[in-house]
Amino acid sequence: MRSVLICHAGDDFDREGLAAWLGSFTELAGIVLLDETAAQKRARFRRELRRVGVLRFLDVVAMRIYQRLAIAARDHAWTRQALADMRRRYGAPPVVPQIVAASVNDAEVLEFLRGIAPDLMLARCKQLLKKKLINLPRLGCFVLHPGICPEYRNAHGCFWALAERDLTRVGMTLLKVDAGVDTGPVYGHYSYPFDEKRESYNVIQYRVVSENLDALADRFGQIAAGTAQPIDTHGRASANWGQPWLTRYLGWRRAVAKATAR
Repeated sequence: MRSVLICHAGDDFDREGLAAWLGSFTELAGIVLLDETAAQKRARFRRELRRVGVLRFLDVVAMRIYQRLAIAARDHAWTRQALADMRRRYGAPPVVPQIVAASVNDAEVLEFLRGIAPDLMLARCKQLLKKKLINLPRLGCFVLHPGICPEYRNAHGCFWALAERDLTRVGMTLLKVDAGVDTGPVYGHYSYPFDEKRESYNVIQYRVVSENLDALADRFGQIAAGTAQPIDTHGRASANWGQPWLTRYLGWRRAVAKATAR
């Protein structure tokens, strides 16, 4: 089973850790590294501004600032330890062809992927893939979505499940990509005994992946063998959540403090 990893250039957890993991049970044939431009990042912020309005957007910006000042250092320390653990489990990531691009839908990326002809593609990126990329791998393109779908779609599902106190849906979804936003067939829901008192929402979001890598490898094996069946999610609530808000973060922390004080 030939695989390709698509991830952001600055995310060592994906670029090193998940690359090594993929190489442990597939033939990792290539990596697409996305190095977004400042213009792309500004465009993402403008989309969020249009979606939530000025006041709520300030809430989003305040959360970003708080994250950098109060949370980021501990998150980085956790990532370093997680990478060390993954190196012990899976070794160093294999040396494979790579391409660096600003957009996953660039013509050069498509040509690179066609040359590799992957069976499986794992997309760990914030960009939406066009249909010609989605349909390229024989088995499909998959995401490890940070949230339980369909209830928590978009990129911050763990945060919103925590903020909503929907603790049974703090987890990750193995999703086969289609033309929608996190709306494709679901091949698994995963979680772990998270500690919301001591772990940040970012750590929880990454640990729902790292704690389930063996189960995910088994599931990809079943997909390759044709024995895996999607989970029926018809009739379940579906919501597309946006960026974390500082007000909701502080509400979550108050709820955790209240619960642990009992």
